[in-house]
Amino acid sequence: MDIANNWNDYEILDMANGEKLERWKDIILIRPDPQIIWKEKTFPELWKKADARYERSATGGGAWKYNNKLPKNWQVRYKDLEFNIKPMGFKHTGLFPEQAVNWDWMINKIKGANREIKVLNLFAYTGGATVSCLYAGASVCHVDSSKGMVEWAKENVTSSNLRDKKVRFLIDDVVKFVNREIRRNNKYDAIIMDPPSYGRGANGEVWKFEENIFELIKLCTNVLSDKPLFFLINSYTTGISSRVLENMLRVCMPKNVKGKFSNGEVGLPMTNSELVLPCGIYGRWES
Repeated sequence: MDIANNWNDYEILDMANGEKLERWKDIILIRPDPQIIWKEKTFPELWKKADARYERSATGGGAWKYNNKLPKNWQVRYKDLEFNIKPMGFKHTGLFPEQAVNWDWMINKIKGANREIKVLNLFAYTGGATVSCLYAGASVCHVDSSKGMVEWAKENVTSSNLRDKKVRFLIDDVVKFVNREIRRNNKYDAIIMDPPSYGRGANGEVWKFEENIFELIKLCTNVLSDKPLFFLINSYTTGISSRVLENMLRVCMPKNVKGKFSNGEVGLPMTNSELVLPCGIYGRWES
């Protein structure tokens, strides 16, 4: 497992009973996590310090319960990158801190290429990968079907002082966008995708991971440049193995392109503990 252990502004303080106690800079949140099926709290006193808790509803969904007044949003830093955080309607905060593992990997790949790199970021959400690739010197095409997420990504680019970098933001269905890029003969040196288990496109298009992911990967190979740098797939879909992501890349990548395939799991460590929270999987191809 690749563990995101280089954070200063984020940490898991404790976890038990389907919940994690987290510090986001100066603010402590309690959020649900299905992987936490053990009952015993390691540091029970720390839970009393929580500023807010996301409580699931028996009828579905849930809501935030506040112990203290929180700012509308606040910032956390990861190395030289800065991200805007705010509690969202469905337990999220706008950032997946375990993805720092992939941010570091992408930054190293791009900086090590010693050439101009064009990145396509699909299902790009609030732009953690976009910010990382811009920081490393790449140009990025950021595609997401949610206008709100794209606006949030723009804020993150601004917070990280990367406004002068080459970035294109598009609110679009990813499949339709990639098909248009194929027709326009636009090419990219690196592709990142973080597809949801289930979702809807900008015009109501339905996305189901198991039904649609393979065809999308195959489609995306048509916009790879002649000298691709990497292809990264992230997933949080329950029941899918990281090896499946690697297998799909092995099947889809052009046979004349030489490189290395890998897969793995990403996780977050708990402070003052040997416990690690599994948080997602990835499959990679890299030159």
